Amino acid sequence: MERGLEAETLDSRALVVPRVHFRQTRMDHFEEDLTCSVCYSIFEDPRVLPCSHTFCRTCLENIVHESTNFSIWRHLRIPLKCPTCRSIVELPPVGISSLPINFSLMGIIEKYQKEEHPKTPTCSEHFRQPLNMFCLFDRKLVCGYCLTVGHHQGHPIDDLQHAYNKEKETCSKLVEQLTEKHWAKVSIFIEQLEHQRSQTEQTIQQDKETVIQYFENLQKIVESKKQAFLVTFDEINLRITSEYVPLIQKMQELKEQQHDLLTFSTYLEDEKDPLAFLEKVHLYRQRVNNLMKTQLPFIRPLNIQPQAAQFLTEKWSKVTVDHIKDAPVLEVKHCLENHWNKDLSLCIKQIKGLSQRLPVFTMLFLLTLMSLGFLMKDCCVNLLNTTVIDLPQVKQMCDLISDISEE
Repeated sequence: MERGLEAETLDSRALVVPRVHFRQTRMDHFEEDLTCSVCYSIFEDPRVLPCSHTFCRTCLENIVHESTNFSIWRHLRIPLKCPTCRSIVELPPVGISSLPINFSLMGIIEKYQKEEHPKTPTCSEHFRQPLNMFCLFDRKLVCGYCLTVGHHQGHPIDDLQHAYNKEKETCSKLVEQLTEKHWAKVSIFIEQLEHQRSQTEQTIQQDKETVIQYFENLQKIVESKKQAFLVTFDEINLRITSEYVPLIQKMQELKEQQHDLLTFSTYLEDEKDPLAFLEKVHLYRQRVNNLMKTQLPFIRPLNIQPQAAQFLTEKWSKVTVDHIKDAPVLEVKHCLENHWNKDLSLCIKQIKGLSQRLPVFTMLFLLTLMSLGFLMKDCCVNLLNTTVIDLPQVKQMCDLISDISEE
């Protein structure tokens, strides 16, 4: 009885296989009937020509667009030649949209698309050869010809489903590798690197702040030194102004008196009365004589030592950054010599003409002036350096005067 059932089962299987094969063959032929002869694809929006042939609307529109055989004498008609029977059809101005839709064919296409099963892909190099083997070397589907005479000859192959199941197991193993302790160590290593980077950034930031603070302090010191130099120069300018402005004003007053006397002379020439003229001339003479007797002030020599360029070259070129706070600031010596009268000036001129054998007399003369209060010690030394610069032994006399004044 069991053998009978097995035989019946085998018979039923034998019947099923031909039926399936027959159905597949019939569907393949049926698909050819549903294919447009222009684009070789399933009909899309099928339109029926008057000759009863059906084509896709897009295909017909392309044919009309590419056609150049338009009728000249019938402007309201568009000629169209059927791709199958070559008969000419004249379309109205609206074009392909005026053709009727093949609704029956559309229904068949919809039914076919619902029942259609995916077909086995075919090889692009070997016509209609199914891609039913998986090349393990190139990781792609190949056909039998590719394995025997094609580029995949000698490559290891496997069934697609078997390769799929095998790789699924491999995928799970790969996932296990990604969750091993090794990756936990990687996470710890990342944390360590992040911590080290944070510490390094903090150190760099501290160094940056140190450098900024250092140069800000250095800039403040340099700025204070510069301001000290400028304040010194401003003080000297004030002292120079206090010395020269009164003299300039006095000279301007003399010029104004001169101008007034010159103006008065023009009025004097116009005087016609002899007595009045004589009186005015006498007054004019007295004013002129008084003006001429006015003694001009002696312009005192102004020595400013040392000069800034020389001072900076000699002093600041040796200053290091560590000792810039102790760098010297220029203190300009404002050596304004005392006024002397006309007689003293004549005496100085006479001293210049003395013989070189009288240096002792010169020194005694200057010491006398210094003791009487006419000259200070610094002024006396400056006189020896400037006024009597022609005399020998000037250096020795200056040192001697300095020693005597200190005692």
